[in-house]
Amino acid sequence: MITIRPATASDQEPLGRFGGALVRQHHAADPRRFIHVENPEAGYGRFLVSQLSNPNSQVLVAEYSGSVVGYVYADVESTNWMELRGPCGVVQDVYVDEAARHLGAGRKLMSAAIAWIRSKGRSQVVLLTKTRNEHAQHLFTALGFRKTMIEMTLDQETAGTGDHG
Repeated sequence: MITIRPATASDQEPLGRFGGALVRQHHAADPRRFIHVENPEAGYGRFLVSQLSNPNSQVLVAEYSGSVVGYVYADVESTNWMELRGPCGVVQDVYVDEAARHLGAGRKLMSAAIAWIRSKGRSQVVLLTKTRNEHAQHLFTALGFRKTMIEMTLDQETAGTGDHG
């Protein structure tokens, strides 16, 4: 059974491990777009734990059989003129350990993050997802999310070459 709870400082190691896995997953999917960081675990774990005292942020963990198997990091933001959106909640990260996928942890983490965002008075929730992450996109669509933006990246080495890959 998956349980969801607020993260604590003692969760820094698994948060860092999953954050590092997220960094590697993004870089592997598109190394020209996403940075490569050597040993991101310690820094990522410290960053997520630093958000625990921020009243506009929430870090939740999913547990299965007493072990942390995933996390979600969300925050609430005010109007953002550059992104043309009003006050909303943003799901910054959601990650579930590969061994624990298909147990419902991702859905429970997302539902808990959305409930927290709603409790903060935000009616809109936004997130970004990699274009080739169909599994996550399926979950987000099932939760009611709709596609609204497509990020496009131009790398100097391909500019003007007609390479559209």
